[in-house]
Amino acid sequence: MADDADDKEHRRITDLGTLKALAHPLRSQLYRALIVARTATASQLAEQVDEAVSLVSYHLRKLADHRLIEGAEPRSGDGRERWWQPASDEVSIHSEDFRDAPEKAAAHRAASRLFHEQRGDLYRRYLDERLTWGPEWNSATSDSEFLMRLTAGELSELTEELSAVLRKYEERGRAAEAAGETEGRENVALHVYGFPFRT
Repeated sequence: MADDADDKEHRRITDLGTLKALAHPLRSQLYRALIVARTATASQLAEQVDEAVSLVSYHLRKLADHRLIEGAEPRSGDGRERWWQPASDEVSIHSEDFRDAPEKAAAHRAASRLFHEQRGDLYRRYLDERLTWGPEWNSATSDSEFLMRLTAGELSELTEELSAVLRKYEERGRAAEAAGETEGRENVALHVYGFPFRT
């Protein structure tokens, strides 16, 4: 999202080149698809995004150039296809890393808008398909808005606490899948925004 940290679990993106690499509409879509799949080939990802394999391969190499993704162990006997995986379990982008120059601030703003639009598209797709998910998933789905009066410090603390809870559930899901407990599991997106506003 480039710093020099080798932490497989978390990568904080701090350089403009890496931010711009990820903030390309198709690349961010491919990156999200690879996070969900954990490993995939360009052909598999091309089917998901409805693009040519050659174009997808090009953009995957660009993501790899910035160490956002990396080669993975082959999952089939076909040695012609390259497998990819995310280079870290999560990435983060913080506005304070891009405030020191107008070009960096503008790139961060554009990236944030793109990611927000793509998240919105994902939720709108769920709304369009809601009836196909059945009552159990529709009851489990949440759509909430909380309006509070907080200090900046309290908002930071709230964000950290929510992140810890989300990581706990993410780790639980990965452990269950590693143990072969896949029954009833689906991909779930949870988007949390915390920001100030004035009326």
